[in-house]
Amino acid sequence: MTHSDEIPRPRGERDVRYFKGSTDGKRPLTKDPLEGAASAYDLVVIGSGLGGLTAANVLGRAGHGVALLEQHYNFGGLATWFRRKGGHTFDISLHGFPIGMKKTCRKYWTQEIADSIEQLDGVRFDNPQFSFETEFTRVDFTNKLVDVFGLERAKVEAFYDELRRMDFFDPTTETTGELLERCFPGRNDVHRLLMEPISYANGSTLDDPAISYGIVFSNFMSKGVYTFSGGTDTLIKKMKAELVANGVEIFNSVLVDKIVIEESPMGERRVAGVEALGRFIAAKAVVSNANVLTTVHKLVGAAHFDPDFVAKAGKVRLNTSSCQVYMGVRDGAELPWVTDLLFTSTRPTFTSESLCDFHGESRTFSFYYPKTRPQGRPRYSVVSSTNARWEDWAELDQAAYDAAKDKLAADTLACLEGYVPGVGGLIDHVEVATPRTFAFYTEHPTGTSFGTKFEGLEVSTQLPDEIGGLFHAGSVGIIMSGWLGAANYGAICANKVDAWLYSLAEVSA
Repeated sequence: MTHSDEIPRPRGERDVRYFKGSTDGKRPLTKDPLEGAASAYDLVVIGSGLGGLTAANVLGRAGHGVALLEQHYNFGGLATWFRRKGGHTFDISLHGFPIGMKKTCRKYWTQEIADSIEQLDGVRFDNPQFSFETEFTRVDFTNKLVDVFGLERAKVEAFYDELRRMDFFDPTTETTGELLERCFPGRNDVHRLLMEPISYANGSTLDDPAISYGIVFSNFMSKGVYTFSGGTDTLIKKMKAELVANGVEIFNSVLVDKIVIEESPMGERRVAGVEALGRFIAAKAVVSNANVLTTVHKLVGAAHFDPDFVAKAGKVRLNTSSCQVYMGVRDGAELPWVTDLLFTSTRPTFTSESLCDFHGESRTFSFYYPKTRPQGRPRYSVVSSTNARWEDWAELDQAAYDAAKDKLAADTLACLEGYVPGVGGLIDHVEVATPRTFAFYTEHPTGTSFGTKFEGLEVSTQLPDEIGGLFHAGSVGIIMSGWLGAANYGAICANKVDAWLYSLAEVSA
């Protein structure tokens, strides 16, 4: 069994040094990643998360000249994958998303991509308060709440209806915890069922605004949880092909240093382009798929914004990060059917904050069976995910960091043994990712895997008001997180960029 933090070496490379992610730093560039890039584009997109990819595709399809710059060697942001020796392919974040992703992919990508989205066969909860399999639909959840938890059907239906009526612009200050307590007073077990999967999906807590919970939960409660058949490697390959077909020029291993801002004699601030790898690339518009705080403070710089806006951005809280344990089953071995997605915990009661506990008692398991990648050899893997806090991991020295990762791997395998006895004998690769890993590979501050809290959405949407031609399509506000939220936010952003570019064309005509 291997326990690795290494990144794969490019095919054919013969150097003997492995670069172990956050331990050793990034591999030096051996060629110019911007070779063939033009000196100017209508739009430069910084980052290739689903928001950046979707914005680039929509605008490329509309006929604009688009360059997509990704700092990593893979595209997809957190919707990506990595390979390890032994034939293992691991998805970073694949399970799961609402059925609305099919419509989004059909509208902004291709029918082929939309048709590859399939419903999970099983979602399972197992904790001291309840244990059952669910279809994760409104009908099945309602039946569980009535038959298992003993709630009145009318109260359950009223709860769903209230969530559906929630207005994004509603000024209410009610938190998710207050909402759940008002609707189901004293029922911590009910709160756990309704909140736990959403906390894992986007890092939200009981203290976050109820509106953010209501929108995300309602999306999932339509027709269950879905995933992409073929794996993220196949998904991103198809998305890259579509981008190229629509004229988008894509470049990886390009870390943008700066978004260049120019100021007119009248004091109007406007995007001029970007600087990357010692080059200036002119652009009429820039979409940042980076974290919104990175965009404001690092890529642009606070000096280019009004002080009031900088103060508002200063109040934006980053969301939490994640830990993941990737477990690969050796070639030829098989996993028995357990479920697709398992929410498990040994905590007797629920708090959303406890999901982030350092070496806590709660985790999810995503089981990957051959159906995930039907185009390849039959392979199995399991990925465990836990929410995590940056501060628990950031200051550990190397020995303590390695020990903490070893403990996380051991605890995870021990938990998995309870569902698949003898699984340790089937696994030949174990690898741990922590908030430090996510920070290193994504450039996200504090390794946040869920963007920002709710207040970040307002700052994100107001960027064009501060600087003409500057847009943001990163994960913000809890709502614009996850696969569906990110892709839809990219499309929303693309429509605004299109209007901006059209206005410039009218002025110059």
